[in-house]
Amino acid sequence: MESTTRQRIAEVLRESPATASEIAGDLALPTPTVYTHLEHVSRSVGDDEEFLVSPPACRDCDFDGFDDPVNEPSRCPKCKSERIEEPAFVIR
Repeated sequence: MESTTRQRIAEVLRESPATASEIAGDLALPTPTVYTHLEHVSRSVGDDEEFLVSPPACRDCDFDGFDDPVNEPSRCPKCKSERIEEPAFVIR
């Protein structure tokens, strides 16, 4: 039986931390689709596991207080820069 896209994403994240772009490249998916799946994966991890997020951060002013860490913001609310480091995800 073939695994679902969300199961494959979870498998990738159990191996090592990854950004949505890295997951998209590994699984040949569009990055926005990966973000949609990550929201569901975050709610479905087992009781003995944790879905951890290294939040996005602005490369210009180091702001990292974004409202939704399971998303890729387009601009920093503090300095308006578009140089945003992607969040990274892992399941441990």
